[in-house]
Amino acid sequence: MRFETPLIPGRLVKRYKRFLADVALDDGGEITCTCPNTGSMMGLVGPGSRVWLSTSDSPTRKYKHTWEMVEADLGEGPCMVGINTNHPNKLVAEAIEGGLVEALGGYPTLRREVKYGKNSRIDILLESPTRGLCYVEVKNVHMMRTAGRAEFPDSVTERGAKHLAEMADMVREGHRAVMVYLVQRPDARSFSLAGDVDQGYVDAFAAAKKAGVEALALRCRVGPEEIAVDGTVPIVI
Repeated sequence: MRFETPLIPGRLVKRYKRFLADVALDDGGEITCTCPNTGSMMGLVGPGSRVWLSTSDSPTRKYKHTWEMVEADLGEGPCMVGINTNHPNKLVAEAIEGGLVEALGGYPTLRREVKYGKNSRIDILLESPTRGLCYVEVKNVHMMRTAGRAEFPDSVTERGAKHLAEMADMVREGHRAVMVYLVQRPDARSFSLAGDVDQGYVDAFAAAKKAGVEALALRCRVGPEEIAVDGTVPIVI
């Protein structure tokens, strides 16, 4: 996924009201931008952090800028971390269609945001006349507390647990279901669940896995021009 316009660099002043952040731009100005992330963004919201913003010319938007990336360093050198939770579905779809996700290959049809379950929508539905249906749920991952190990979730997510239960239902109906954790940071070498943050989600994951739901962690390369899937990392539970 390439950005349509160059990202604007700055320094984070503060994040507040979950969806807003003030940023001091490199050109000396200060603006308020949209923060497209509902989580805690643990470890990524320190004042003075290096950030990058996209811009929009839409006349209906209250805030012209959107926070896209933040620089993080856990002792192994700085790296850019994608925090925009609107991107993962597109990134995973692009990777599947580009043949970059072997585990999800072989499905000629890909649809996004398809209704299923109990008034829900699956992020990606893969279809094959010979292999049947494959339900793919995507979660954005950006938290890292130990160098190299990405974690999810960074806050309690009852909605995430509900998605796991509904995917298990799809497996019981004879379909395939895959939980994809999209890690928007290139310094990840493994992925695990953060039970100290949300044990309920960990329990829901265990129940879904027992029911036959599969899991996959994809890592991205992240830069000011492009974010793209560049491989998998092992899941360590």
